[in-house]
Amino acid sequence: MKLRRHKWKLLLSLIVLYTALLPSSIQAAVKYSTYTKDSEGQIIWLQPAYFPIDVIGEDLMIPDPSKPTVQISSSMKNPKDIYVDAKNEVYIADTGNNRIVHMTEKGQLIRYITIPESPFNKPEGVFVTAEGDIYVADTGNKRVVKLDKTGKLQSEFTQPDSKYIPETFVFDPGKVMVDERGFLYIAVHGGYEGLVMLDPQGKFQGFFGANRTALSPLDALKRMLYTKKMYANEAAKRPETINSVATDKNGYIYTVTGGMTKTDQLKKLNIKGNNLLRSSSKPFGEIVPWDVPVGAVSSGPQLIDVAVDHNDNMIVVDSQYKYISHYDAAGNLLYFWGGTSAIGSSQVGLLKSPVALDVNSRNELFVLDDQENIVQVFRLSEFGQKVTQANQMTLAGKYEESEEPWKEVLRMNSQFAPATLGLAKAAFKKEHYEEAQSLFKEAGDQQGYSDSFWQIRMMWFQRNFSLFASILVFGGLFYAIFNKLTAKSKFRERWRNRPKRQIQFMVNFKHALYIMKHPVDGFSALRYEGKGGYPSALLILAIVYGSLISKQAITSFSFNNTAKIDLLSTFTQFFIVWIAWVVANYLVSSIYRGEGRFRDIFIGNAYALIPYMIIGIPLAIISNGMTMSEASIYGFIDNGMMVWICLLIFWNIQCIHNYTVGETALNIVFTVCTMLVIGLLIFITAGLTNDFISLLYEMYQEATLR
Repeated sequence: MKLRRHKWKLLLSLIVLYTALLPSSIQAAVKYSTYTKDSEGQIIWLQPAYFPIDVIGEDLMIPDPSKPTVQISSSMKNPKDIYVDAKNEVYIADTGNNRIVHMTEKGQLIRYITIPESPFNKPEGVFVTAEGDIYVADTGNKRVVKLDKTGKLQSEFTQPDSKYIPETFVFDPGKVMVDERGFLYIAVHGGYEGLVMLDPQGKFQGFFGANRTALSPLDALKRMLYTKKMYANEAAKRPETINSVATDKNGYIYTVTGGMTKTDQLKKLNIKGNNLLRSSSKPFGEIVPWDVPVGAVSSGPQLIDVAVDHNDNMIVVDSQYKYISHYDAAGNLLYFWGGTSAIGSSQVGLLKSPVALDVNSRNELFVLDDQENIVQVFRLSEFGQKVTQANQMTLAGKYEESEEPWKEVLRMNSQFAPATLGLAKAAFKKEHYEEAQSLFKEAGDQQGYSDSFWQIRMMWFQRNFSLFASILVFGGLFYAIFNKLTAKSKFRERWRNRPKRQIQFMVNFKHALYIMKHPVDGFSALRYEGKGGYPSALLILAIVYGSLISKQAITSFSFNNTAKIDLLSTFTQFFIVWIAWVVANYLVSSIYRGEGRFRDIFIGNAYALIPYMIIGIPLAIISNGMTMSEASIYGFIDNGMMVWICLLIFWNIQCIHNYTVGETALNIVFTVCTMLVIGLLIFITAGLTNDFISLLYEMYQEATLR
């Protein structure tokens, strides 16, 4: 034990020495990396935001029962929770030893808290109020106990008696939190109903902050198609259990959830239970793909605990991949760091089995490891302090004051996305809207970009309204007068009566435009009058493909945040889907009494895409003059275009094959199913072909080597 303690102290002394003398060498000293993500979700390396300063809890002692004057080692066993009170004193739920360890922030033991008259049994949670009252989630005894500051038992809270609690509910408390009113919020193992909320007297007040049930598309389909009796036989879908709960100085309640949850793993709840995180639709708990251990894993990050620092930043720890993620008060990612410690060795800063964390009044981070049975203490680096300072100013609305700190952060790391966003908000506040627009785009903030453009557009109209209105009015008058004076002129008559050359390609192309206004007559003419042709159909397909690319490239950032345009991917997706539709429809129609030829199906389906060519590019161009305030207009036109295309495809099938409405709908369903079958066959064939080629190659190698 002494040798192990000296090893930790020596390593930490070296790290602190590096930190004090050479700030730039922190990265070389720590054993973990720190990251953030840019606006596209790409991983960005950062210098450390935290560095380790101490390890506590590894040298606990107790008197030898046989020789009370002799101290013997009494290491923690499988501890499950840690709490730092207002005096920076540390409380640890030492689960394996059935006690609460109370120590200073430097690790000096103050006392062991036990209840001789009613001993703890595997306690997993601890919370201390501002008055010094100690609440313990005594898991093995299925109760929560309240102790006064001296450790004397005051109250005991067991499973409440209420008609609103299901009969199958088991009160198995894992974590406990108490708000300013004295109300208890208890996270229960397996309690999918949410936190158990009790008043100070232990009366049940309801379940709080329950998670939503995650339903897959297959589950949704079953709910639509199955009868109640059939669906009742399915395995019940339950929400995931809340793992931990915390609170802050403002009274907000924070919960974290693991399991199969993909969103809302971290929630910030008000007293009504409403989640205040705008970004909650995104997953919480960050990982670096190349640091993920090889082998089977359950389901992504497993958030096990949450803490809130004195700047209202949220800190969560992932027990699956051992990363600690930091989010600001609005749920925006600041940075994350950590990683798994090597098997068979102990490395300062790396975690083997993190189970809980908390912060003290100086925002120093205490992380409890139940495999090492220690607490590692981390302090903000200069970079971390600058980020915290600048972000606090931004969240407080002090955008101009935050400009210099954010510039300092960017000087330290030019790729730190939150700094770019902070500078964008500062520029917007200073009414430098062009600069703000550029910075918002770099930061990936569509709303900020749109708001900046709205201001730019408004100022442009204010400067140019008179000129714009004059051109519109006088231009209209000039056109009306010119049209009236030249209505009977000879040159206009010659223009109207000019000979028109009947180029077949142009005739077919004009027929495609005619279909937009008269779809039934136009598609019928393809089949029974032989109108339309392959060249015009191929040209339309090429123009539609160009429109797809142009829409991605030209559409305003307010409506399209695509950073890269993949020409090959767009080409293959568009043409493979279109060709598969044409072939599948031809096969189905050949069996299902269709009268259309392959030529008619090919040309008709190409002509049905005309609205995308006519509307897509102009809409993309016009979007650059629109803001998100006009998003409903943009969406109406864009969706209207797609509905128009779908209707043209429907009328094309109906007219070419001479179907009724019902037969047309059935043909479309069969066509989609055939497309899926074709895709499956291609996938199987490609797999078998690849295996066959591998077999031939192995046989060739074996023959040549022998």
